[in-house]
Amino acid sequence: MAVYAGFPMERTYRVVVAKPGLDGHDRGAKVIARALRDAGFEVVYTGLHQTPEQIVHAVVQEDADALGLSLLSGAHLVLVPRIMALLAERDRSDVLLVVGGIIPEDDIVELENAGVARVFTPGSPLGEIGSWLEAALDARENL
Repeated sequence: MAVYAGFPMERTYRVVVAKPGLDGHDRGAKVIARALRDAGFEVVYTGLHQTPEQIVHAVVQEDADALGLSLLSGAHLVLVPRIMALLAERDRSDVLLVVGGIIPEDDIVELENAGVARVFTPGSPLGEIGSWLEAALDARENL
């Protein structure tokens, strides 16, 4: 059983971390992936330049509980809805979707209204991200 912040997780959760689109900067995604791994999550990092179809294929293949998208390119209002639609087509709307990166405040509201569970911007403490993700997934387990 994984333990984070002194409390055991309901179970070990699997998270896919992905970099959709043409953005070639993945340092933040790698830092998040490592922090989540160190916190007890099973993490699959898909690498750079992933299409929405490739990302959703990885989520389905890995039977992921959550998907973290890292976006810096400004294409979040195009790529995120496409990924959400593909998840729905594959009957995986249950996947908790989290977005991180440089996202304007107005777009954060739009993404969350569309179904993104949470948007983390640069400077978000790694511990906060892991704690929030664990709590959100634990809450789903207890429904």
